[in-house]
Amino acid sequence: MATQINDNNFEQFVNAQSGLVVLDCGATWCGPCQHIAPIIDELAKEYEGKALIAKCDVDDSPEIPSKFGIRNVPTVLFIKNGELKDKLVGAQSKSSYKEKIEQYL
Repeated sequence: MATQINDNNFEQFVNAQSGLVVLDCGATWCGPCQHIAPIIDELAKEYEGKALIAKCDVDDSPEIPSKFGIRNVPTVLFIKNGELKDKLVGAQSKSSYKEKIEQYL
């Protein structure tokens, strides 16, 4: 299952993390967010030990979407060594997420 990241533990998990962090920013009321939730959990299992796959509820943690200028959900961020490398906005296929993960590993 994906790690839960919020405003309080963001620094610990993202900025202090060396390597790749894939952060799914979504909301409970968002249909497309719920659609990709199982995909994100599958990726967390598949990439365990290689990348940190995490989720953030934008309603509970408003600082994170503000920091990255997120205006639409779901937005999946690809952060490597604390630096935003890329993002995918809107629900995507599992293969799209895997392609980006492999690109930044």
